[in-house]
Amino acid sequence: MGPLRGFTVIELAGIGPGPFCGMMLADMGARVIRVDRAGPDARVRKEVASRGKESIAINLKDPRGVQIVLDLCREADALIEGFRPGVTERLGVGPDDCMAANPKLVYGRMTGWGQDGPLAMAAGHDINYISIAGALHAIGPKNGKPVPPLNLIGDFGGGGMLLAFGVLAGMLEAQKSGRGQVVDAAMVDGTAALMGMFFTSLGNGSWVDERGSNGLDGGAHYYNTYETADGKFISIGSIEPEFYAELLEKTGLGDDPEFKDQRNADTWEHLSGKLTRVFLTRSRDEWCDIMEGSDVCFAPILSITEVQNHPHNQARGAYRELDGFLQPAPAPRYSRTVPELTTGTPDPGGNTQNILTGTLGLDDAKVRELATSGVVALANATD
Repeated sequence: MGPLRGFTVIELAGIGPGPFCGMMLADMGARVIRVDRAGPDARVRKEVASRGKESIAINLKDPRGVQIVLDLCREADALIEGFRPGVTERLGVGPDDCMAANPKLVYGRMTGWGQDGPLAMAAGHDINYISIAGALHAIGPKNGKPVPPLNLIGDFGGGGMLLAFGVLAGMLEAQKSGRGQVVDAAMVDGTAALMGMFFTSLGNGSWVDERGSNGLDGGAHYYNTYETADGKFISIGSIEPEFYAELLEKTGLGDDPEFKDQRNADTWEHLSGKLTRVFLTRSRDEWCDIMEGSDVCFAPILSITEVQNHPHNQARGAYRELDGFLQPAPAPRYSRTVPELTTGTPDPGGNTQNILTGTLGLDDAKVRELATSGVVALANATD
């Protein structure tokens, strides 16, 4: 099931945001065919980003392997790849090649720097892309150095999700125009888009260009994290005045006159110190008993080994077990075309036989010939 049932996406195997985009599409019901390498370096790695996909192992250094990819493109709605600019062109599966086979194909390209610009050919990682987009500078303690927010912003938020959005928009347009196009999804661009709200604050004069000095970056006492008596942590987001009043009431600080002027940034550091001392008087669970479910805007800060046990996550079925380990459930939710997790990570080449015979219509003798000559790999086939 899923709203993308009936759509087919070819994914040239890679790492990080490209496979994450493919996972999002597969989670929503699209048929995602991952093109893996054919050869001894192909390896099985169970990972969340590979769930729900099929795998065909192809030697793209052989023209016959290239032709198989082009033949798959004839039956597909989109192709996604995450190589440096020019790599797929040299392999013979670039946009011009694939769109010649299928003019309606949407060709999604995932890079850090983009397809052009002075840094386009340079190596990089999430930490670099979010650096020149202004995001990393804003994250970290006041008077401290920037702190990498894992690789969530560049790789996945500004990368894989941006590519998924771009590919979906391209497929919608292609249904009307009958023409495909290239989607240039760059993590620097996606991160810049995510920073839009803060450019609004900068433009209206409410943003201080210094870490830990603003309402949402840990500068404010009412939007911050605090340690509890048992060495664990909680989060507070009492931005609105009525929520702030409830925070003060539940912490016993409602009569403290120093807390009355919530927006006075000159007092934030001092008030954070007061709240710090209050929250250290009880354990995380005790504060949950007092605040969770209220309008304080409160939550315990859970580790990834704890999240599955939280009652809200359990009630929503937010985590599932697949491939023998815990992973997030598909998101978002749909009322009618409900996404399902039915298959995990395919072995490299595990679906080669079915794809060649069932999708491309090759007979068994032809498949054996391609396998014997090293054009495709069937060694790990499960079909």
